[in-house]
Amino acid sequence: MTGMRYSTMQCSLGWVLLAAREDGVCAILLGDGPEELTADLRRRFPREVPHLDTDGLQCWLDQAIESIEHPGTALTLPWAEQGTRFQQRVWRELKTVPAGSTTSYRELAARVGNPKAVRAVARACAANPLAVAVPCHRVLRVDGELAGYRWGLDRKRALLEREALAWA
Repeated sequence: MTGMRYSTMQCSLGWVLLAAREDGVCAILLGDGPEELTADLRRRFPREVPHLDTDGLQCWLDQAIESIEHPGTALTLPWAEQGTRFQQRVWRELKTVPAGSTTSYRELAARVGNPKAVRAVARACAANPLAVAVPCHRVLRVDGELAGYRWGLDRKRALLEREALAWA
């Protein structure tokens, strides 16, 4: 594989785009259509020229969709390291929140060692390019209500409901 490659496929929550570079998967994005997702990919990675690869990424895209459709399915993909150190800490900590569980932005800030960084944690969640793999959908407001989700509150609600059923 050379440069950035991507592929899209429809699932029950809309469309999924998976992108990868030589160092691994760099994006799993959710949206309403391939054009929207491709535009989002280009915004997130302005220095890259992504190329459509419908065959070479199919196995990885299937895994990503399986994890959406069946919560708790382990993603065994090679991941490209990205983001700031703070974002990486937040994303690593998010991966420790089990399927079927939630945390708050405040709790997450405390878990990464900076309890006053609630807004920075929220921004790190919004910048997450790996939907489902880095489960930012498991973060709620301190009152337990749904708060912003980069890929829409309806998708966040659906993911949480699926996890609740799978882990009940």
